Amino acid sequence: MFRILMKWLLVLAFTPLIQSATAAGPTPATCSPLLSHTFPRLQDEAPQNLCQYQGKVVLVVNTASYCGFTTQYEGLEALYAKYKAQGLVVLGFPSNDFGQQEPGTNKEIAEFCKNTYDVKFPMFAKSVVSGSNPNPLFKMLIAKTGTSPKWNFYKYLIDRNGNVVDSFGSMTKPTSSSITSEIEKLLGEKI
Repeated sequence: MFRILMKWLLVLAFTPLIQSATAAGPTPATCSPLLSHTFPRLQDEAPQNLCQYQGKVVLVVNTASYCGFTTQYEGLEALYAKYKAQGLVVLGFPSNDFGQQEPGTNKEIAEFCKNTYDVKFPMFAKSVVSGSNPNPLFKMLIAKTGTSPKWNFYKYLIDRNGNVVDSFGSMTKPTSSSITSEIEKLLGEKI
């Protein structure tokens, strides 16, 4: 009887710890260094750990609301809608680095993205993505590829293991065959 009581007490004591650990997503030990960053979400600035995207194919894009390439939001959203069930996620990082084409607040950017392009893929708070002090994710992307964003809507493609596979300039549309063929290939690969 005493053993049974002790087992139940142990189960009750450790159940919340087990539940919180599994709800938190991948642990730092299982998350690639590239995704081991936390950024505030665009719409409410709640912190989001990128480790939640470990095991997915990730397309990281720096965005701007008043750029000649802003219409690429449509292609990014189409890409996300088409492939998200297969494991693709698009991550948008608004930045005012190029031509001062993202001057708004996070709230204004979020409203623009929702009202103009009905963006549903994850967007993060405005940050620096180039120059001497880019945000930590872009700092690693630049270091791993040797390529810094040249303008708005520069794209980095990351495989399911958290490795940078390729980068694409602003002129390359999100739905171009050069991007979609690489995404389809990566989605077909096992971790």
